[in-house]
Amino acid sequence: MPTITIATRGSKLALWQAEHIAARLRERHPGLAVELLKIKTTGDKILDVPLAKVGGKGLFVKEIEEALLDGRADIAVHSMKDVPAVLPAGLVIGAVPQREDPTDALLSVAYDGLAGLPRGARVGTSSLRRQAQLAALRPDLAIETLRGNLDTRVKKLLSGQFAAIVVASAGLNRLGLAAPKRHTLAPPEFLPAVAQGALGIELRADRADVASLLAFLDHEPTRLAVTAERAFLAGL
Repeated sequence: MPTITIATRGSKLALWQAEHIAARLRERHPGLAVELLKIKTTGDKILDVPLAKVGGKGLFVKEIEEALLDGRADIAVHSMKDVPAVLPAGLVIGAVPQREDPTDALLSVAYDGLAGLPRGARVGTSSLRRQAQLAALRPDLAIETLRGNLDTRVKKLLSGQFAAIVVASAGLNRLGLAAPKRHTLAPPEFLPAVAQGALGIELRADRADVASLLAFLDHEPTRLAVTAERAFLAGL
């Protein structure tokens, strides 16, 4: 059996996702060796500027895709919401496993939901999409950029730096993170990112050997939904 190298970011959530896929590969293919290659991406290095101002969420995948193209890694495990609508030449999404909860969550220590926040309350989020929707629903709030890994953002809430934060439900579920108050923000009132909650496994288009090892991970209903959402985004 060959060795499969998975390229991943080094955050707790990225490592959880990569280890989850590694465990499923080992379970399905006994004897298969799977190892992780941790890569610090530009998005992980630039933490003091809103992502929308420095190139968007694609900054979390560029260096990882370079590792696939130059042969240092066989596959990459991404949060599909971070993957740009157009992939680099020579790369494909080989499998989209079953989706986690696609919604956003508002976490707070003291307040129940968006309606329960007092006027002028400080709310943190890393996402321009979330900021825009929060501002539309509650223009009286003080909405501030909150960058960093998911566990870091939750710690900042719990330490009293924010009245509430808005993060992806899937990440909270995967890492088992919580706050005293959690309120789901869901459609039609609050729209998640395209492909939120779904993972994508990327590989080189010429690696049919690797594609065959991954095929069992693909969940067709999730793949169809994610493909439709990404096509909508590309058109928009």
